[in-house]
Amino acid sequence: MTSASTNRRRALVAAAGVSVAALALAGCSAGGGDDTGAAGGTLTVGTTDKVTTLDPAGSYDNGSLAVQTQVFPYLLNTDYQSTDVVPDLAESAEFTSPTEFTVKLPEGLKWANGNDLTSADVKFSFDRNLAIADPNGASSLLYNLDSVDAPDDTTVVFNLKAENDQVFPLILTSFPGAIVDDEVFAADELTPDADIVEANAFAGPYVITSYDFNNLVSFKANPDYQGLLAEPKTETVNLKYYAESSNMKLDVQEGNIDVAYRSLSSTDIEDLKGNDNVKVVEGPGGEIRYIVFNFDTMPFGAKTAEADPAKALAVRQAMADLLDRDELSEQVYKGTYTPLYSFIPAGLAGAIEPLKELYGDGAGGPDADKAAERLSAAGVTTPVELNLQYSNDHYGPSSADEYALIKDQLEATGLFTVNLQTTEWVQYSEDRTSDVYPAYQLGWFPDYSDADNYLTPFFLTENFLGNHYSNPAVDDLIIQQASEGDVDARTALIEEIQETVAGDLSTLPYLQGAQVVVVGSDVEGAEDTLDASFKFRFAALSKG
Repeated sequence: MTSASTNRRRALVAAAGVSVAALALAGCSAGGGDDTGAAGGTLTVGTTDKVTTLDPAGSYDNGSLAVQTQVFPYLLNTDYQSTDVVPDLAESAEFTSPTEFTVKLPEGLKWANGNDLTSADVKFSFDRNLAIADPNGASSLLYNLDSVDAPDDTTVVFNLKAENDQVFPLILTSFPGAIVDDEVFAADELTPDADIVEANAFAGPYVITSYDFNNLVSFKANPDYQGLLAEPKTETVNLKYYAESSNMKLDVQEGNIDVAYRSLSSTDIEDLKGNDNVKVVEGPGGEIRYIVFNFDTMPFGAKTAEADPAKALAVRQAMADLLDRDELSEQVYKGTYTPLYSFIPAGLAGAIEPLKELYGDGAGGPDADKAAERLSAAGVTTPVELNLQYSNDHYGPSSADEYALIKDQLEATGLFTVNLQTTEWVQYSEDRTSDVYPAYQLGWFPDYSDADNYLTPFFLTENFLGNHYSNPAVDDLIIQQASEGDVDARTALIEEIQETVAGDLSTLPYLQGAQVVVVGSDVEGAEDTLDASFKFRFAALSKG
């Protein structure tokens, strides 16, 4: 990243002078975790989610991660049912200076294709992620990474811009932390899925043996896997993609598939809870639903004919006044999603609820009079015409009902006229980063269990959303919290960020959900992998 805003942040953090609390992570990654014996059998997992790309530099979505986390290695990770960051591919990792994070690799690592896996691959992986900076990728999480050195085959040194980075080890467990083969992947552009599969460029618990894009993927346990997790309990896993969740529900209850992972409707889940042939397993929450505003193209946005930042803010805030989260929770999701009044879900350190007090009736409910007064005071003529987009295949079958109800809530008082539109996810991912949608649906499945993951990707000037939001004060606060070693002081900064962005309202959060998977009655291990890592790892699954 070379923008002026990045250079300004670099100067700020260099002057901060925060003292470092060294983080040491020690462990042995050779041979995986506890030996459970040879893997065997076959499982079929169903999903309605979609892959954007297998290339970790070009994706930042749960559908792509569901494949990537099975086949690519990570330096650091979390074990099942743990939030502790420990070595995965790495042998050890620690801060060797306030701005140097040094990772040691075991000798003799190999990719499944026989290529050597060395520090050169690690450096290459991070360098290309930053160089490509794909708008649908996660390079924004690497905002504090200045450069990567590989002084020998087993040593990697991450040179950081800010001292005492509390978040960087967590980032290494997430999207941009996937390591790729430098003999297969391109340095300056995304590598096609077919090329990755043909080259067998994998080193995770599984390799891909056949790949039919968003139709069927077949995985086989990797006998040469060297990482944190125990040997996969199932030799072969097939991942089957569904266009309709109703068909997936029918298949899991009839035993045609073993696992239904993302996304069944709340009605289907309730129905399946009474079926003795399946088990409904719930994991920790962390998923949120929110509306993104494009600051250039939304009503009165910076590049519209009637550009006016005060009117644009009033439109965003009036929408916040009108949302009835309780109605969305109960009517659409039967309580499986709960109202969210913050940018950070309840349960994480630092989460507060500034949206509850600032908008609507001040107690969490809607207030049409307040919305009308807000628009009138800004000189906005009503009804405001709003183009609102949602994905019809990425966030589950209830998205259509969800956004139909949001449309009704906004239009009921005559303050808005909503043109509701929908697009399939693969195209949606391209359009939303190309300023096609003035306001649109997104959901968030966290990369790591920390409040930072709900702030940095959204609110830094160079953010994953690409919605042209920029607040230098928020940039500074985000940099500060990531480098603050005192727990109380960091929590105070996280709270201040939420209060500030609640006023700007570049996104409008409204629901929080838990992880839910439906498995056959003879399937074990879902309870292990539905944890706060928010990665669904096939290696834990087995069938009796």
